[in-house]
Order: sequence, then structure tokens, then C-alpha cells
Amino acid sequence: MQQDTRKLLTTGIAIFGTGAVCAALALFVFGGIGHQGPHTNAGWLCLMIAMGCLPTGVLTLFLGIAKLAGDYRR
Repeated sequence: MQQDTRKLLTTGIAIFGTGAVCAALALFVFGGIGHQGPHTNAGWLCLMIAMGCLPTGVLTLFLGIAKLAGDYRR
């Protein structure tokens, strides 16, 4: 595995993990999410962070996995 592939994978895991933790915090710790959104300001903050981190983390992970597959074919 090349160094840049490892960096993509670790960055993708870190970003996705941050989003997953924030989503779990918004759901279970900061009052949950109702029909009109989270019930607290911290819940809204966690929701916004999760909405940014989850798609970015998934795309970064897909890029890292594709690069890893390309590295193994060489």
C-alpha cells in the first residue's frame, strides 16, 4: 500500500467517524430529532457537522478503496 493511499483511507475513516459520532450524539444525547429538527442547539450543531462529514467521508473512503484496488492491480 502506498503512503498516499493510506492517507486517503485514514482521512476518510476519520471524517466518516466524526460524522457518525455527531449523528449519534444528536439522536441519543442532545434530545433527539423531531419533525422540525433537533430539540437543542447542540443537537443542531451535531446535525450540521454530521450532514457535512458523512457524505465527504464516504466519498473519501470510496476514493481510497478505488486507489487501493488500483494499487493491487499493478
